[in-house]
Amino acid sequence: MTNDSKRLFILDTNVLMHDPMALFNFEEHDVFIPMTVLEELDAGKKGMSEVSRNVRETNRLIDQIINDANFNEIKLGLPLERIHPNSKKGNIHLGKLYFETEPLLVELPISLPSHKADNHILQTGLALKEHYPNRNVTLVTKDINMRIKSSAVGLHSEDYYNDRVLEDADLLYTGWEMLPEHFFEEHGQNMKSWQEGSRTFYELEVAKDCPWYPNECLISENEAGFKAIVRSVDDGKATLEYLDDFGKGSNGVWGIETRNPEQNMAMNFLMDPDIDFVSLLGIAGTGKTLLALAAGLEQTLDLNLYNEIIMTRATIPIGDDIGFLPGTEEEKMTPWMGALMDNLEVLTGAENTNSPEWEKESTQFLLSKRIKIKSLNFMRGRTFQNKFIILDEAQNLTPKQMKTLITRAGQGTKIVCIGNIGQIDSPYLSETTSGLTYVVDRFKDWEHGAHITLQQGERSRLALFASDTL
Repeated sequence: MTNDSKRLFILDTNVLMHDPMALFNFEEHDVFIPMTVLEELDAGKKGMSEVSRNVRETNRLIDQIINDANFNEIKLGLPLERIHPNSKKGNIHLGKLYFETEPLLVELPISLPSHKADNHILQTGLALKEHYPNRNVTLVTKDINMRIKSSAVGLHSEDYYNDRVLEDADLLYTGWEMLPEHFFEEHGQNMKSWQEGSRTFYELEVAKDCPWYPNECLISENEAGFKAIVRSVDDGKATLEYLDDFGKGSNGVWGIETRNPEQNMAMNFLMDPDIDFVSLLGIAGTGKTLLALAAGLEQTLDLNLYNEIIMTRATIPIGDDIGFLPGTEEEKMTPWMGALMDNLEVLTGAENTNSPEWEKESTQFLLSKRIKIKSLNFMRGRTFQNKFIILDEAQNLTPKQMKTLITRAGQGTKIVCIGNIGQIDSPYLSETTSGLTYVVDRFKDWEHGAHITLQQGERSRLALFASDTL
């Protein structure tokens, strides 16, 4: 390994456990894998978890890179571009992969015992920094404590940034925007309007670089209270559709009337059969699950657009795990589905004690036949036809898990992803790397996808005050 301008990135185990393709995400710079990382990968390869699968994929990639190379070739560094997925397209300039082929020792502070794996990686990093003073040696780790210890011993460290969808979660697409105060004075002269059945459309001229996305909602603060969905933007012209009103005084959906503009926008997308994918993001109490379930029941039981509702979520406990749960798949998932049961009580009027017992039982029996609770663990390989799928707590999924789930959708299936990126329980996910953030950003350009960020809590004044102040 020579001294040159290329950076040298030391990969921690958790980076490769999180993303096996991290090996190829450092452009022309070199990558170094300590022997301790290989040992930890070997220890984590067994099992059916997402981490174990990533470890096995990492091992296969490393094996392909080595590909019968002799010791001298390994010592000099192995080129990464030869097995890069896009290497056949040309213009792929990657660095080399180095392994710890000889002991790299340096004195650590007495407070850091060298027998610990993390500290051995720090020791390797400090030795490389000492051996190659002209190179920028950086430890890449998703472990915050590891980065703190690295800074304390004088080794530069960074988080793994390649999996970030955005630099800041505040930049995430909200799905709606307020129109400027004088918007219609500037654009209303050449506006056209027409009706197709009960639907009202508008066409107006916009700038060539208009920043609107398909199915983005536009709200005007003028007296008319104009609210519309962007259906298309093409060649300096935008086609808008007026929003349906599911609020107070309307028929509502399964007895649910929307209480604010954001909920009304969300219900428009949930009830639109041309929208195959809907993501709802918001704090606790904004009505995400209630809206999705009401729309699912309306379109499954009354309109027969779907043959059943499937409800699933990531099973990550808030506190200590309660341990083994007996029973079938559905029985094991029931404790995780408290949100489903709570909202079903609201939708079916089960809290109404005046209802006859037989009516409650018959309603519950009907719903149990049309609402299925499934575990994410058994989704791989399945295809769901004509289903209304609700994925709750989606913020705890990785982008790879999200892709696995969404690609299960067959003909006539609608997927609704619900979550709050402010309540992530997964240890290696953040607001900018969550699978929910990933799909919101990637689906915003698709004409059959829609997203709404709900901001106004409607659960209770207590819940709203707690969300704002705690």
